[in-house]
Amino acid sequence: MDLAELTAGIAAAMAGAKDRGQVASYIPELAKVDPAQFGIAIATADGGLFTGGNADTGFTIQSISKVFALTLALGKVGDQLWERVGREPSGNAFNSITQLEYEHGIPRNPFINAGAIVVADVNLGGHQPRVAIGEMLRFIRYLSGDDSIRVNQAVAASETTTGHRNMALAHYMSAFGNIRHPVDLVLGTYFHQCAIEMNCRQLALAGRYLMLDGHHPEGGRVVSPRRARRINALMLTCGHYDASGDFAFRVGIPGKSGVGGGILAIVPGRASIAVWSPGLNDSGNSHLGTLALEELAQRTGWSVFSPAS
Repeated sequence: MDLAELTAGIAAAMAGAKDRGQVASYIPELAKVDPAQFGIAIATADGGLFTGGNADTGFTIQSISKVFALTLALGKVGDQLWERVGREPSGNAFNSITQLEYEHGIPRNPFINAGAIVVADVNLGGHQPRVAIGEMLRFIRYLSGDDSIRVNQAVAASETTTGHRNMALAHYMSAFGNIRHPVDLVLGTYFHQCAIEMNCRQLALAGRYLMLDGHHPEGGRVVSPRRARRINALMLTCGHYDASGDFAFRVGIPGKSGVGGGILAIVPGRASIAVWSPGLNDSGNSHLGTLALEELAQRTGWSVFSPAS
């Protein structure tokens, strides 16, 4: 299998697609992004890196940051985290508040917004948001081997100005005692982590520890094999919000999407894949990114449900 040729072919096919989805208009800065873009990068377990399209164009990773935030939080408090956030698919939109009322302020999983806000509260750890964001940036730079990764301050400001539903989620959980720091500090952390800007190449490299059972490819351990597998499991079951089941059905590998149009997908033992196209489908996931991953999975046979993968 020629991954270079396959990657280039998928990028070319996506570049010619007519239906590109709709950009996230509720965050003003994201609404400005040109939807006529698509990038893909595949980092393989043997050290290969294959790119196509706009693989070097930066975008804010948005909810993909929740994977790295969860990794850090589990490193701080371990399984105690699961006393404050669940591990079940939500079946609702990523910013839904309805389940919190029924479940007494305990979010269903760490990848919906409410759950990620609890994770941000854990990572804040009594410090100011700049300290928590600095820690996350150092972690992502270490994973990707790239010190140029930064927060897009314009996007962070845009999210802070318009993030009323996230504010409601945080205040509601605070009323149940599930937010331990001042809400404005927690949300400052959350909005800035979502505004971290990366490109497909950097993101695919950053995801390699989940491909390699918790190991950093250049030596050392990021997380235990058990924890890496469990993070991958959550990505498969919860990584695409109320479309997680459909993504598992169509693509068959763990993945985490973001409303910036990116998706990080993991083939354990084989590949860490990043795709990006800013147009979203009705569930808030990248339309072309999902199609590209489906095509890639079909062409390679990569699937957690296939013994051949």
